[in-house]
Amino acid sequence: MSETWSVRAVLGWTAEYFGKRGIDSPRLTAEVLLAHVLKLSRVYLYTDLDRPLSKQELSQFRALLERRASGEPTQYLTGTREFYSRPFSVDPRVLIPRPETELLVEAVLRELPRERCGHLLDLCTGSGCIAVSLAAERPAASVWATELSADACEVARANARALNVSERVAILQGDLFQPLPRDTRFDAVVSNPPYVRSGEMPGLSSEVQREPSTALDGGPDGLALLRRIIAEAGSWLQPGGLLALEIGDTQGEAVLDLLRQAGYANARIEKDLGKLDRLGLCLAP
Repeated sequence: MSETWSVRAVLGWTAEYFGKRGIDSPRLTAEVLLAHVLKLSRVYLYTDLDRPLSKQELSQFRALLERRASGEPTQYLTGTREFYSRPFSVDPRVLIPRPETELLVEAVLRELPRERCGHLLDLCTGSGCIAVSLAAERPAASVWATELSADACEVARANARALNVSERVAILQGDLFQPLPRDTRFDAVVSNPPYVRSGEMPGLSSEVQREPSTALDGGPDGLALLRRIIAEAGSWLQPGGLLALEIGDTQGEAVLDLLRQAGYANARIEKDLGKLDRLGLCLAP
């Protein structure tokens, strides 16, 4: 890559290079990485397409290009992922928030009246995207979040501080409900737990395999964590409290059976925009 190339030339060359490498959305990826290096928005790239890049900018961009081509996710390279219209810091310590998980946040906000948003719990919080989003959308709510990984807890706490909800989001390290005070009861328990079958892990894309395996691997049938959450959540919910779970796209029938067997009311599965199983919702008796 020449040291005198313009924004236009760099974007064109990189999009073609990424396309040949099988990188998803090659043009978009090129724009995101170049905007990150130049500290501009993607829109502003197009206001000065003939701007030449400096030697230092080209060097920084080349390094990111090579890392992306090797399989590192774009979000880890930029350190940011937008979720529910807010910027969340992400790095290899946490799972990258997915657009599908925004449906989980939407479902909780839809199902819980504002006046009932007292205490909410997010299990397997990771980056804190669910807990922080709920706290930001429901200023009267008190949100608790638990996470097994100490490293992920650090990221979640940083996101809560950056998005000005840290006073209402308590992030505790531990296994599911274990770190919570025993007398605590919640109006909603929410979780996007690991739900990929262990046997499917080796077949995941190189980008996904860079993410924490503990945030993905749901055991032999993908239901190990979901099964535990469903069995235990009832004793932590207020009567009529909401249990909302993100699930794998073929797990609807199995999760629905688990919810009904555990005695929850109004159990149902909701699909995502692709008409695939995505959420399990129910109420505590």
